[in-house]
Amino acid sequence: MGLLLAVACVGLLLVSMMLGKYPIGASGVLDALAGRGDPRQGFIIEYLRLPRALLALLAGAALGLSGLLLQTLVRNPLASPDVLGMSSGASAAAVFFLSYLTPYLGQHWLPLFAIGGAAAATLAVQVLAITRRGPAAGASPTRLVLTGIAVSALMGACTTAMLASSPSTSTLSAYVWLVGSVFGATWPEVVSMVLWFLVLLPGLAWVGRAVPAYQLDELAARGVGVATGSLRLQLLALGVLFAGVAVAHAGAVAFVGLISPHVARRWVGQGFGGACVATALIGAMLVALADLVGRTLFLPKDIPAGIFVAVLGGAFFIYLLLRRLR
Repeated sequence: MGLLLAVACVGLLLVSMMLGKYPIGASGVLDALAGRGDPRQGFIIEYLRLPRALLALLAGAALGLSGLLLQTLVRNPLASPDVLGMSSGASAAAVFFLSYLTPYLGQHWLPLFAIGGAAAATLAVQVLAITRRGPAAGASPTRLVLTGIAVSALMGACTTAMLASSPSTSTLSAYVWLVGSVFGATWPEVVSMVLWFLVLLPGLAWVGRAVPAYQLDELAARGVGVATGSLRLQLLALGVLFAGVAVAHAGAVAFVGLISPHVARRWVGQGFGGACVATALIGAMLVALADLVGRTLFLPKDIPAGIFVAVLGGAFFIYLLLRRLR
């Protein structure tokens, strides 16, 4: 299944380079990638479509992995970076950076601000969701989700206030970015995402060794020597990092972290390793496909990818919530 999804990702990448306001055939795309053919087609592929498609794939993979890590952590299928407030916290911090600090700091600081915002929102959710029986992550998943929704609403209000009061000329671009868009993607952004993946994937492989025991039962995991407290902290940290990096580079694309793990588990089962690969590829295709539809279906307008994913994800979330309440 992983190989099939990988082939589908490559096919989607090729189609993304072919379609647009200026259609290019498959042979033209291959010639452009090889440095041959029409220079105009080469420019469109190399500087416009290819970095945009790659950034969409990478951001979707990061959001999907973040959702899988959070669902594994809290043992709640409703958990995702959006529902638990991570995406809204990262968005608020990133909008603050774009609106007030861009003239003073380099763009390379944006991912760090987004990660900090995601971490702060997550901490707020964890603190506010504490019950007398312990953290809601273990005792009351429903309370955790409801607290996350409340924190997301608060972060959204703060973000709107910043956009309304910001004197910066970057406010308009922040509005588009806030919805979730890879419009104007550049090679430095793609390289930045790749570097973050190179840093985070070893950590994912490290925690993956202990997750199978943790998924069965916490007491059983302790019985085989798994430090469950440390593992939970590692899962949370990786979830925050993946979500923050994705939001910093592609904006607040909602519900990718909710949909991707569910689809992946239906296809490959509950095994953590296979679910990681499938979730990353499904998340990548989801964002890339939404971006492709947004920039080709409504020409000459360019609709942000986050709008299409939000419509699909919102309906999917309601379905999961109703099924859980039954």
